[in-house]
Amino acid sequence: MSDWLAEVRFDAQGLVPAIAQDAESSRVLMVAWANAEALRETASSGQAVYWSRSRNRLWRKGEESGHRQQVAEVRLDCDGDVVLYRVRQAGGIACHTGRESCFYRRLEDGAWQTVDPVLKDPELIYRK
Repeated sequence: MSDWLAEVRFDAQGLVPAIAQDAESSRVLMVAWANAEALRETASSGQAVYWSRSRNRLWRKGEESGHRQQVAEVRLDCDGDVVLYRVRQAGGIACHTGRESCFYRRLEDGAWQTVDPVLKDPELIYRK
């Protein structure tokens, strides 16, 4: 392992939470997971790479949608157990629902309210 990877505190599954934040607006776009291989590839390629728990493999953000994340910088939190990718989001869409951010619902009066619009129909993004 590279020296910088030795400072990352991975969980028992070898994963660490990875937060994607817009490098310009600082808006949190999404939260995913990364393993050492994903972090290594992100650092070397400059493109956001995660570990997909549902697919059980590396997930190169945008590989299906085209909504890639160019990584401006990678940061590690004070405890060493969360990484932050400051990214430039291609197409302005990070969420599989076609929204800018995965955090599009806000708690209002005891219920979750959708407060951000769909920018592109997911059916048009994920044609199979």
